[in-house]
Amino acid sequence: MAVTATTSAPAPATGGAAGPARGRGRRGALPRWCFVAPALLYMLAFFGYPLVRNIVMSFQHYTPRTFFTGESPFNGLDNWRAVLDNPLFKDSLWHTLLFTLGSLAGQFLIGLALAVFFSRRFRLSGFVRAVLLLPWLVPMVVSAVVWRKLLDQDTGVINTLLTDLGLADAPVHWLSSPSVALLSAILVNIWVGIPFNMVILYGGLQEIPRDLYEAAALDGAGAWRVFRSITLPMLRPVVTVVLVLGFMSTVKILDLILALTGGGPADATQTLGTVTYHMSFQQLDFGQGAVVGNVLILVSAVFAVLYLRANRADLGQGK
Repeated sequence: MAVTATTSAPAPATGGAAGPARGRGRRGALPRWCFVAPALLYMLAFFGYPLVRNIVMSFQHYTPRTFFTGESPFNGLDNWRAVLDNPLFKDSLWHTLLFTLGSLAGQFLIGLALAVFFSRRFRLSGFVRAVLLLPWLVPMVVSAVVWRKLLDQDTGVINTLLTDLGLADAPVHWLSSPSVALLSAILVNIWVGIPFNMVILYGGLQEIPRDLYEAAALDGAGAWRVFRSITLPMLRPVVTVVLVLGFMSTVKILDLILALTGGGPADATQTLGTVTYHMSFQQLDFGQGAVVGNVLILVSAVFAVLYLRANRADLGQGK
């Protein structure tokens, strides 16, 4: 008698096992969201809401009367037209560009030079680094007031020193000349920002493997070749952080210029930050002040995105 064997087809997979897996995934995601939620709420409350409120305000007729009546009617693009047609805004945009680029270049180059210098350990190097940190630790307003005294046209130490050494025939109008005041503000801001650049870049230099320098020395590479081929490429991520953070803190600077020159003379040191303050808290036109603030935010965001994308592309090519 022949025995026939029958094979049964495999049963189709059911979602019985996938269902519990998805449930466990949801339960596992819940604790992660609980940890992230406080930070998200903080960002929404203290960054998201003010940003949205500032954008809305730029399209409103918002005056001190609004605080009592609650009325802030929308006026379309009137605030934007008034600001963009204002010669002060155009001048402040140019001043902001010069102030930011000049400050970043001076802070970074001097900070990098000092970081490379202190990477070669010597006696009292730690003490000297600590002393150089003082400008960064002193409040910005205090630094500006001290430099205002030093740069005083009649009694300032800087002019006295220059005339005594024969480097200047007459006192320099550091803060009262429209052609020199912006340069003076840039120099003071460079002095303030050098320690930050030095500390961050010094930390980056310490992370570069010493083996690379030893191999370069064995190959007979000179100091400039080593710096260009090893130090700078290895420092690129740190340089990105330094420049982006430096730009963010410099482009919106307010207290230094207000305490140093007040935006003068003849609006020669007015930047986007000071114009925002001037329109909002001196002219009490909060709508136009919000417009300048939005332009400042947009400039910062565009710079950060473009620079980070360019740096990411460079890193990709390096790989």
